[in-house]
Amino acid sequence: MSAAPIRWYFDFISPFAYMQWPRVRAVMAEFPIVPTPILLAAVLDRCGQKGPAEIPAKREFTYRHVLWQARQAGIALRFPPAHPFNPLAALRLCVAAGATPDAIERVFDWVWAQGRPADSAEALAVLRETMGVPEHALGDAAVKTALRENTEQALAAGVFGVPTLALGKHLFWGNDAHEFAMAALRDPGLLEAPEMRQAAELPVGVQRG
Repeated sequence: MSAAPIRWYFDFISPFAYMQWPRVRAVMAEFPIVPTPILLAAVLDRCGQKGPAEIPAKREFTYRHVLWQARQAGIALRFPPAHPFNPLAALRLCVAAGATPDAIERVFDWVWAQGRPADSAEALAVLRETMGVPEHALGDAAVKTALRENTEQALAAGVFGVPTLALGKHLFWGNDAHEFAMAALRDPGLLEAPEMRQAAELPVGVQRG
């Protein structure tokens, strides 16, 4: 589809990213996908939109929906003590650990399989120690810069939510778009079909003021 790297943009705040991660990790054995941690809040701010958890009725639906999806998929999912939470410490821990598949797995497991808090360096101290990441690393300027650059890269690519698989210029948002992304990855002509091109070029009929 593209010579550009295939990127998977995610934030540990998202239970849907947790749900998709095992599928992405499995596909990494076949395709060179680069997992890229980003700050969802910065994306939402730039796009001028609220997250699902910031709309009361949508929050309740979203939480129940992801619990149902996890049960259907046979995935253990337990919410952390509070949600949404500030994911900066978890994201920085991941970056400090090299954003390796193992590091991503361990942070996701801590937050969403064990349901443990991840909203501060103190809350993550035990996990950080088991991962072999020094205490000062979460405040390291290079770690902060890397996370900020990841997020800016996502914004430049047009990312508007997480998780997102970016196949070149084409974005596939959400765990429920995984099979669509895999189909496009294996068949580069899929998105060039006439009806797909027509959908991308469909005129806007009305805009809200």
